[in-house]
Formats: sequence, C-alpha cells, structure tokens
Amino acid sequence: MKKKQRKYVIVRTYSAGVFAGELESRKGQEVVLLNARRLWSWAGAASLSQLATDGTSCPNECKFPCEVSRVELLQAIEILDVTVKAKASIKGVPIWKQ
Repeated sequence: MKKKQRKYVIVRTYSAGVFAGELESRKGQEVVLLNARRLWSWAGAASLSQLATDGTSCPNECKFPCEVSRVELLQAIEILDVTVKAKASIKGVPIWKQ
C-alpha cells in the first residue's frame, strides 16, 4: 500500500507565529501539522507568499528551529501551499538553536 502524500504548507496563526509542515488535518481554524518547523525569522523572501513560492535566497540568515513531529495550531489565519522548490529550500535551512 502506498503512503499518502501530505500537502506541505505554511500556516500563519493569530498568536503562535508561522509554521511550515505537512498538513495532517484542518477543522475550522484548528490545523494539525506533521514534521513542522516554526519559521521564527526569515530573510531572502519579501513575504510568506514569496517564501511559499520561491523559498529563501538567504538560508543562513533564517531562524528556523528543528522540526517537531506534530503540532496542533489554533487560530490559523492563513494557509499557503508550498511549491516543491520552496519546500526544499525551507527544509535546507540550518537548524537554529541557542
């Protein structure tokens, strides 16, 4: 049996910030992402729309912490489909930690 391919998205929430990951489910404003990264700060894209389309041209200037296996986000206010190119770019950003 073939594994179901989940859509990779960027989700902007009302107060928890911005996340990129595989969309497991959405019910109203509640979104569950798998293998998700918080997009704490980014450079090399003028907006989330450009980040979702082109990725970042400055991966070493972005602050994306490590992936978490699952996150449940409340109050999602924007969900953007991410291109294959942008997904590779986001996943290629070095893990930011302190």
